[in-house]
Amino acid sequence: MDSGVPPTPPREYAVAGRIPLAVVVVDGDGLVSHWSTGAKRLFGPTREQAVGQPAVELLPVSGALAEDTEYQRYDDYGGLGPGLDASLNGLTSYPAAGRARLSEPGRDRVDVLWWAYPMVGPGHERLLVLAADAAQFGGEDESVERIAPGFALHTEFPGFEELARRLPEILPSMSVHQSTRIVSQILDLGYPVLEFSHHDRVPVTPDWGVPRRAERKARQRAAEEAAAAGQPVDTADLEQDLEYAAVRERLEFLNEVSGRIGSSLDLARTIQEVSAAVVPRFTDVAGTYLREQVIAGEGFPDGPPDATTMWHRVALEHVDEPGRWDDVVPVGESMPFPEHTPFFQCMTTGDPVLVPRISEQMGNAIASQFEKRDIRPLINNRSMLVVPLKARNVVLGFMILLRHAERPLFNDMDRVTGAELAARAGLVLDNARMYTYQESVAETLQDSMLPQVTPRMAGCDTATRYLPGTLMGRVGGDWFDSVKLPGSRTALVVGDVMGHGLNSAAMMGQLRTAVQTMAALDLPPEQLLRNLDDLAQRLGEHYLATCLYAVYDPIRNELRMANAGHVPPVIVRAADGRSELLELPTGAPIGVGGVPFESVRVPVAPGDRLVMCTDGLVEVRGEDIGVGLATLCESAAHPAASMDDACDTIIRSLNVRGGRKDDVALLMARLNGIEAESVAVWELSLEPREAARARRLVRGQLRSWGLGDVTEIVELLVSEVVTNAVRHAQGRRAELRLVRAGSLLCEVADEDHVLPTLLDAGPDAELGRGLRVVSGLAREWGTSRTADGKTVWFEMALP
Repeated sequence: MDSGVPPTPPREYAVAGRIPLAVVVVDGDGLVSHWSTGAKRLFGPTREQAVGQPAVELLPVSGALAEDTEYQRYDDYGGLGPGLDASLNGLTSYPAAGRARLSEPGRDRVDVLWWAYPMVGPGHERLLVLAADAAQFGGEDESVERIAPGFALHTEFPGFEELARRLPEILPSMSVHQSTRIVSQILDLGYPVLEFSHHDRVPVTPDWGVPRRAERKARQRAAEEAAAAGQPVDTADLEQDLEYAAVRERLEFLNEVSGRIGSSLDLARTIQEVSAAVVPRFTDVAGTYLREQVIAGEGFPDGPPDATTMWHRVALEHVDEPGRWDDVVPVGESMPFPEHTPFFQCMTTGDPVLVPRISEQMGNAIASQFEKRDIRPLINNRSMLVVPLKARNVVLGFMILLRHAERPLFNDMDRVTGAELAARAGLVLDNARMYTYQESVAETLQDSMLPQVTPRMAGCDTATRYLPGTLMGRVGGDWFDSVKLPGSRTALVVGDVMGHGLNSAAMMGQLRTAVQTMAALDLPPEQLLRNLDDLAQRLGEHYLATCLYAVYDPIRNELRMANAGHVPPVIVRAADGRSELLELPTGAPIGVGGVPFESVRVPVAPGDRLVMCTDGLVEVRGEDIGVGLATLCESAAHPAASMDDACDTIIRSLNVRGGRKDDVALLMARLNGIEAESVAVWELSLEPREAARARRLVRGQLRSWGLGDVTEIVELLVSEVVTNAVRHAQGRRAELRLVRAGSLLCEVADEDHVLPTLLDAGPDAELGRGLRVVSGLAREWGTSRTADGKTVWFEMALP
């Protein structure tokens, strides 16, 4: 250096001001968030052992300053201050520097120089500590009167740019924004210096090199000195050593990058990891482009990409000033690449493309793709490497890597390194893509299997929730359903196929369809479960399922229920808000075979709520299920403004215990009932004159209900349905029922089991149009078999 260096420096390090430094970053909780290789050499623990541990335990210098006043803090502002132990505990609000003695069992005493910088602003970093072994400056050499770490304005030393440029290299686990913020604060707070007297200062130029790198540089200097002295030099051996070291450095880089990417199967996070891993260590700018099919989780067309293939810019990492790239090449933009560009060459050949320096002509050609935006200042005269992101010989995307003009150009070794990097990143991205695709397929499959339960039915309001298992993915065997039955009744069902995955979901789909079909036959609950058990036996021996089936009759205010090994339901009484578990005959799970089922009748009152769920809601590993059932009862009784709010209250109450791994299906029904004055029933004989009588009865009833606006249409439809029964039904009698409950329901039941069907009546046909009229004018209509025959019904919206 210049005159600022003492006349007889103890070591060459002092002359150059270049010393190996340990770098430690401490977060606001006093835990280590970054631990450099130099920190491992100086203090002992590896990065894996240090990160996340209390800093005061890893830097055992507490009390050193109090024991030896010679090592008290000395900084550029004068005076004494707290030691490193206080700084580690976050007690300093200004930069501190000093010396301490590190003494641990089994190790020689180490004299440590340290600098501590408090970090402010966003992010978790709260303290940066730089440390060095003082022995490299002569140790106990008496010729050195004084060695003290301190601070100075960085403008006093022309070499401060090297710290700003190279410090991010030793912070590879941080993003560009984090490392840039740390460097800027260091330069604002004061440049680290070493003082060998009260007047002579040497700026600290950190040497981040590992020992073999320093050794290699020494060998290179020795070779240069030998050549200058006219001595023979084995240049081949020196070049081989340099080449070997360069290859080893790149392998270390690739190994480190491989460890940093792929920590998640989330596609967006993986993309960010890949982009951040190469900046700034390998490149200054990294733009990642993926095919739109990758983003959408779709398949690829046959053949290589072409000029029409759309590429989506998913990430852009750089070391330039914030915002410089955002307006010109924003993340999220989609675009094709023309054939004359190096990007097209990369994506069609699948090989990396190296452009040592982007010429003005090439920059103009690339910039022509961007309308109303000039990207030439961002790319001209920069070195560029385009590497493909491939997996299974398919190009998923590519990365555009750019180096600033002052940085070494990309070379052939960089091209090989970039290709290997891209290959590893491509596999990670493809794994994330496949996972995203499978999650999408699973979600679509599960959603398609879960029914869209009608929230309002005759005398009954329902609300449902489905939560996939936290560890087992979206696909499972839990389901719920509601089925409209004759007589204004509603079937409510919750089931759970044991196990997870596609097989369980497929089994669930078959059982749910079977339940809907058998419910439409109006089978008693115990008979329905008996038939479902037989079906499960035919489907295979390896599947078991639990099922709770309930039929709600809003006119009789009654539940008829049967249970096949399922979690018991909860009833919340409207009269006093009390909740209770309904004691039902449990029965065996569906699929066991040969076990009888039994149904019970439970009287209910209007306003009561029925809660049915699968065991995933109440079971937690290591906890008795009784605790979950008690919590279910308690939370179900909690007052809520709506059915949806009540469901959310139950979910929150049971999820707060944690440990849930299974799927959850929840169905809640508010049993509103139907008042007797809202139901009208007449018995009809199957004679032609009964159609006219039915019209008169319906007209009078609608008038008494104040529903004159729909009288004409309802009369017509009743006439068609009754006439159809008179002409085709076998038996002597029929029953006509009108129910007013949110909508107007009309049912005609007879003793014939043959269901009517729509006919394709020609223009000259005299018959066959009755049900077509019903289908065209009614909001909804249908037919159902009953134990005594069948029911034909239609529903009209009320004004």
